[in-house]
Amino acid sequence: MKTVATLLQWLARVLGPLMLLLGALFWTGNALMLIPIHMLIGLVIVLILWVIAILAAFTGAKAGLVLLGIVWGFVVPVLGVTQGTILTGDLHWLVQVLHLAVGVVALALIERLARRVQAAPGQTAPALSAA
Repeated sequence: MKTVATLLQWLARVLGPLMLLLGALFWTGNALMLIPIHMLIGLVIVLILWVIAILAAFTGAKAGLVLLGIVWGFVVPVLGVTQGTILTGDLHWLVQVLHLAVGVVALALIERLARRVQAAPGQTAPALSAA
């Protein structure tokens, strides 16, 4: 479990800055044709969050943190997909800032949950008896 959590954590560490870069490009009106890529990567990050939350649950992480990770995984795509219709006009930048914050929190949750999995006491495989 620790290896999986570490690999997923590093994948999120690579994808997170890429998402920030893409988001900055979109915010400035550039590279809008890459929005589907941004959405796909966002989905991958949500899947990473869910898998790490489940791993953390099996390692004894606090139920509240695990539940927050699962619920947050639903918040990210809902806001991402609907943000274009929320508060359109001059104040739409508020929704964009909220979208950024929600994504950053998702990445922070991945870090925190992954660290919880990595800090869990080692799980030993049952000994095979010689029959």
